[in-house]
Amino acid sequence: MKTLLTGARIIDPAQKIDAVMDILFEDGKIIKTGHDLIKPAKSRDTGKIKIIKLDGLLLTPGLIDIHTHLREPGMEYKETIASGSKAAVVGGFTSIACMPNTDPVNDNRSITEFIKRKAAEADLANVYPIGAISKSSAGTQLTEFWDLKEAGVVAFSDDGKPVMDAALMRHAMEYAYSLDLPVISHCEDINLSVGGQMNEGYYSTILGMRGIPSIAEEAMVARDILIAEFTETSVHIAHVSTAGSIRLIREAKKRGLKVTAETAPHYFTLTDESLQSYSTNLKVNPPLRSAADVKAVKEGLADGTLDAIVTDHAPHARTDKELEFEYAANGISGMETSLGLSLRLVHEGALALPELVAKMSLNPARILNLPKGTLAAGADADITVIDPQLKWKIDVPSFFSKGKNSPFHGWEMQGRAVLTIVGGEIKHALLSLNI
Repeated sequence: MKTLLTGARIIDPAQKIDAVMDILFEDGKIIKTGHDLIKPAKSRDTGKIKIIKLDGLLLTPGLIDIHTHLREPGMEYKETIASGSKAAVVGGFTSIACMPNTDPVNDNRSITEFIKRKAAEADLANVYPIGAISKSSAGTQLTEFWDLKEAGVVAFSDDGKPVMDAALMRHAMEYAYSLDLPVISHCEDINLSVGGQMNEGYYSTILGMRGIPSIAEEAMVARDILIAEFTETSVHIAHVSTAGSIRLIREAKKRGLKVTAETAPHYFTLTDESLQSYSTNLKVNPPLRSAADVKAVKEGLADGTLDAIVTDHAPHARTDKELEFEYAANGISGMETSLGLSLRLVHEGALALPELVAKMSLNPARILNLPKGTLAAGADADITVIDPQLKWKIDVPSFFSKGKNSPFHGWEMQGRAVLTIVGGEIKHALLSLNI
């Protein structure tokens, strides 16, 4: 049966559409977008079309998160592929790409195929595995890139661990580029960050915690940009958090280098000042930075230096977080708060809505070469519907994710995903559908 979504403001940056229009899809594919898609002369056939009225709502290509941690296999007590996929569709995401730092690490075909099989069983969001750069993410020997590509990975990364060996990173970029797959770099010089618990600066000094200097990130950003330039390949920089990193990426782009970059909501909503509470839910890697860095992140999003907003969804169990700050795990459970926090950029005028939609759908799709991120005819019917006026309060205990580790409990939000459609099927609906 055909489905018609009518009355919503459709934003599709790929087609430069921003208007109140209708969209028609069938058998998981979009047929067309436009006005008066059901002609009055054919009104007798409307009984064969499911009509969903979305007046006053915002309709976008399905949101895509290219940086998430699903923990399965091996750490199912933190998150499973099913629970993470459920959190994704609730958060408005139709596609997610999961990092390889599972246990065992996704460094071979069998783990990749296991992830894909579990995702198919969950039948919620599209799940794209990311393969490890090095075996066991140990940073000493490359994985079998071609075999992993055949198994279904869409990128390579040792996220969670930096590739300290520059020669290995060079070979990874060259090999992955020949396969038309991106390398996602976790930029951290562990010789500079070792033992650090938070951003090095005023607050680390007064709180008596060992700091992680911004140069720990920036030195590796510079290195990987230089490797990409020397090898004439490309690199994607993960979870950018500092003004210095943004300056380096901006300059690289001006010189025409093949560099893309992302950031996450906690890097434009929180600063290291908040760690005065000693809450371990604020412990992330890279750490929360200064107010000047937050300002630079927003500027980087506005001028296009930062291409994408990701969740960096890192769910943990209470046993991982309810410890002394030094021993607590890094990470925030971010899938269900990412859209609401990102919409704050629109409310404060830092980004226009079409720009935000591009950074959460079109650009992530392009970075990973996914056939997603658009509402063009023939595209997969992956659709996110947002109520931009809906006011709600973040309630962490009610998260669908197993991870309840979030510093945003009780925050007031405006704007939320109310309908998530994946492959033409409704996977999440917060509104009462007027059919």
